[in-house]
Amino acid sequence: MKFKLLVVDDEKNIREGLAAALEMDGYEVVCAADGDEGWNRFGKGDIDLVITDLRMPGISGEELMRRIGAGTPGIPVIILTGHGTVENAVAAMRDGAWDFLTKPVNLDRLSLLVKRALANREMVLQHRRMEEELERHKQFESIIGRSPAMRKVFDTMSRVAPARASILITGESGVGKELVADAIHELSPRKGKPLIKVHCAALSAGLLESELFGHEKGAFTGAVSRRRGRFELANEGTLFLDEIGEIDQNLQIKLLRVLQEREFERVGGEETIETDVRIVAATNKDLKSEIEKGDFREDLYFRLNVVNIHVPPLRERKDDIPLLAASFLHEFAAENGKTIEGIHEKARSRLYAYDWPGNIRELRNCLESAVVMCRGAIITEDDLPPALRNTGDEGWIRIPPGTNLEESEKIIIRGTLSFYKGNKSKAADALGIGRKTLQRKLGEESE
Repeated sequence: MKFKLLVVDDEKNIREGLAAALEMDGYEVVCAADGDEGWNRFGKGDIDLVITDLRMPGISGEELMRRIGAGTPGIPVIILTGHGTVENAVAAMRDGAWDFLTKPVNLDRLSLLVKRALANREMVLQHRRMEEELERHKQFESIIGRSPAMRKVFDTMSRVAPARASILITGESGVGKELVADAIHELSPRKGKPLIKVHCAALSAGLLESELFGHEKGAFTGAVSRRRGRFELANEGTLFLDEIGEIDQNLQIKLLRVLQEREFERVGGEETIETDVRIVAATNKDLKSEIEKGDFREDLYFRLNVVNIHVPPLRERKDDIPLLAASFLHEFAAENGKTIEGIHEKARSRLYAYDWPGNIRELRNCLESAVVMCRGAIITEDDLPPALRNTGDEGWIRIPPGTNLEESEKIIIRGTLSFYKGNKSKAADALGIGRKTLQRKLGEESE
């Protein structure tokens, strides 16, 4: 099959030069002198890949890319720009560009990008839409949550999984960042290829470098044979770098080179190895603060953070506690040969009142302990770990018997505001009313 490429650039020498180089690679090439002409030519169909300048008269390269993505999803677009700032490049890739090149164009690099983009397009076309939807539904069942915050996470995952862009998953420890990485891989065209995981905080800098890139025999003491690194093992698949904020500056430079050039050498080796790997990284650190302190490279951050998925802490998605608790109870009751019918109301209130600094991981451990300690069929307060039993009355709103409805409403509003530390937006969301309604009721109370 001979692929047809569209080159769009308002500089005649550039578009004709690119066309000649690509034709030598065996592609059929058509050209357009500006975005309007490029869009008209693309509308005739049969285009497999588009290379476009970013800044042009009329329709810009960005607008052309958006139109192509909206009308014909899956067509790779490579952006050329003389304005080679990191911000422009990141914005273009976030909007759907396959990759970007700065002018003057490195023809060898362009040839490699085109080859990889077309190979990926063929792979994407093999996945039928109905199969993707089915797999998406099945995969999300392993990530429990129906709260608005988690629905946003699911929506972002669905949209970015088919793309090639790097993803940075942020969130506190224990929120389930690794599960999100698993789901993204399963929903992507790379499903069936390796998903390789590296926990960066668990290894020293020297060991981590060898783990990522591999090493040659004799590269260091103990290197008794050649070893392939995770980048090689993950080729054509996904590499998950957990706790990416823990890697040192020297390794950050080497990782940046792999992300930019998609090639590396083993430790102690001279052979350059190409790799086609999608990077999904995760961190519980504020990398922007780490950049300000000089502990994390800004250019690496932009390369990793093309798309950000923030997984909210459990204290911000307490609506999901019943679902999570039910799942964990079922799992641990089966493991321990017990019949657990549910959680007592007072014990359930303790679950809601607690802030869960360890997030879902802590909730899971708590329910496992409760199942083990439970003597009957119902989890009670006494079965919970001490941290939850000692929560006190936080999360309770006491309304004395005989209080009229108007005064009860005021007590509920004051108690909810106190629970959310005066945050009116969160209190209004919890009460199921608008912020203006809350303010109006507070105004009535103060009169």
